[in-house]
Amino acid sequence: MKDLKSLNRVLLKLSGEALAGEKKTGFDEATVLKVAEQVKKIVDDGMQVAIVIGGGNFWRGRTSENMERTKADQIGMLATVMNCIYVSDMFRHVGMKTKVYTPFTCGAFTELFSKDDAVKNLEEGVVTFFAGGTGHPYFSTDTATALRAIEIEADAILLAKAIDGVYDSDPKVNPDAVKYDEISLDEVLSKKLGVIDLTATIMCLENKMPLVIFGLEEENSIVNTMSGNFNGTYVTV
Repeated sequence: MKDLKSLNRVLLKLSGEALAGEKKTGFDEATVLKVAEQVKKIVDDGMQVAIVIGGGNFWRGRTSENMERTKADQIGMLATVMNCIYVSDMFRHVGMKTKVYTPFTCGAFTELFSKDDAVKNLEEGVVTFFAGGTGHPYFSTDTATALRAIEIEADAILLAKAIDGVYDSDPKVNPDAVKYDEISLDEVLSKKLGVIDLTATIMCLENKMPLVIFGLEEENSIVNTMSGNFNGTYVTV
């Protein structure tokens, strides 16, 4: 497995639901502050960090049966914008510089995405948020995560999830499910493990983008992962 301490630039994908804590909706400030404090530690150590946040704590468009899909997905995009604005402000509260980008004009709330501008900010130690998905319906935040990671030439994608790695079956259903310490993207595809959606998986495979998957709820999980005390699954290319 690659020495995670050697990574220079990462894209951290956070689950919207995870940021809601036990409430399962909206924001849990204590949870977000814990994430912010951990990210500050790795940024202070020189890591360049970009972030994508899902919108599931406000809206899951694919669960809406009474709306046209395009409109439902647009609401989901706006949910991720709200999440990024909130979380970026919590990051500033603990002493970090941040910037929020969207792929569409969002008034004075965000800036329009530019790879060159985003990379410049990362190199200057600014935590860079990518909100609004890809800007198009029918693409998940998994796909947006893969796309932005590839565009900014990240060394890896960090997936902070409610589950602490990749298993051969759903551990919530199967108590005998086995966790992989390391698995390839080819195996993820062939075994249909659903780590990220199919489009994102293929993008990562074609562009040799590894994934680091771990449980967000574990104590100091982000710091531990980046310092080598890794308890999740490394998905190789």
